[in-house]
Amino acid sequence: MINEKTRYSDAELEEFRQLINEKLEKAQKEYELLRSSLNNIDGNDVADTSPTFKVLEEGAATLSKEEAGRLAQRQMKFVQHLQAALIRIENKTYGVCRETGKLIPKERLRAVPHATLSIEAKQSENNR
Repeated sequence: MINEKTRYSDAELEEFRQLINEKLEKAQKEYELLRSSLNNIDGNDVADTSPTFKVLEEGAATLSKEEAGRLAQRQMKFVQHLQAALIRIENKTYGVCRETGKLIPKERLRAVPHATLSIEAKQSENNR
C-alpha cells in the first residue's frame, strides 16, 4: 500500500505562508486605494454649474461609485479568503480539499492560494 501524504510539511506550509502574505499585503493596498477613490468620488468639485452638465456628471459619478463599491467589496472578500488560508496554515489543514480530504496540488495552490477544493471537487460542485 502506498503511503499517501495527508498534509503539507511545515516547510511547505511556510512557503505558502510567505506567498499568501505577499498577496495579502498587495490585496490590502488595493482595497485601501479603492476605498479612498470611493471617498473622493463624493467630493465632486465641478466648476460648470449648467443643469445638463451637472446631471451628466452625477450619472457618471454614480456609476463609477457603484462600480468602485463592487470592486472594493470583491477585494475585501479576497482579503478575507487569504486571511482564512493563513488560519488553515496555523491549523496545518491548509491545502487539504474540504470535499475529498486529499491534498490539493501545489500548482493549484500557487495559482489560487486560498483554494479549499481540488479541481475535481470544484468541477463536480459546478456540475450539481
